Amino acid sequence: MEGKPQVQIPTVKLGSQGLGGAIWNIQLPLSHEAGCSVIKEAFDRGITFFDTSDVYGQNHDNEILVGKVLKQLPRENVQLATKFGIVMSDNINLE
Repeated sequence: MEGKPQVQIPTVKLGSQGLGGAIWNIQLPLSHEAGCSVIKEAFDRGITFFDTSDVYGQNHDNEILVGKVLKQLPRENVQLATKFGIVMSDNINLE
């Protein structure tokens, strides 16, 4: 399109749902620190597109984790996707 920048979306992306904290009351094996390390390592290996959501973890924990790491990376080299709109409840039934 004329006058608009062309955005290139990388083929390889990193989804962060399983990185640190609990999801829907299911405890995950990775600590917050380990999740941060995974994101840093992914960037060091060439991954520049990261996906998060306000419902990954409790109290926006995943978005906070991803944001903490991305503040340490060159912003012009990073793409970020997120989602919103799902309201979670403590009464969720995963069966």
